[in-house]
Amino acid sequence: MPRRRDTPPPRTGRGEADVLRGFLDYLRTSVAAKVVDAPEPQVREAAVPSGTNLLGLLNHLTFVERSMFLGEEVTDWQATFRAAPTASAADVVARYNEAVERANAVLDGCADLDAPVPRPQAGRPAPSVRWALAHMIEETGRHAGHADILRELIDGATGR
Repeated sequence: MPRRRDTPPPRTGRGEADVLRGFLDYLRTSVAAKVVDAPEPQVREAAVPSGTNLLGLLNHLTFVERSMFLGEEVTDWQATFRAAPTASAADVVARYNEAVERANAVLDGCADLDAPVPRPQAGRPAPSVRWALAHMIEETGRHAGHADILRELIDGATGR
């Protein structure tokens, strides 16, 4: 059984923002790593009755990052759980990493955790940076757990 070495939780700075961002980046790296080198076609096949698949999870998290930090509107959240049939695992990982990079660029400009996330989304108030970070930790952590199980079902790979 392939086993990846577990990566311990991050050592972060002393401030609240450093801790929140450190844990979010830790989870982001972990969930993306579950897709890297996962075999086709299993990476996109449903492994559970709900239809959840590894590639779809990372595709969904890409949309969540874009919505939360970049203000992109999502009209059909269920559809985000399906990657395009022509998208390779490498494509989906690259799009996720690009969304994370753009989200981090926005967060780099946020000095006040109580301030709203500076995203341009008309008609919808933005949450505070603190709330957005906490929510993204919860969302990414939840789906990272799903990804752990799905990857182990695919090829036995475990670890972070």
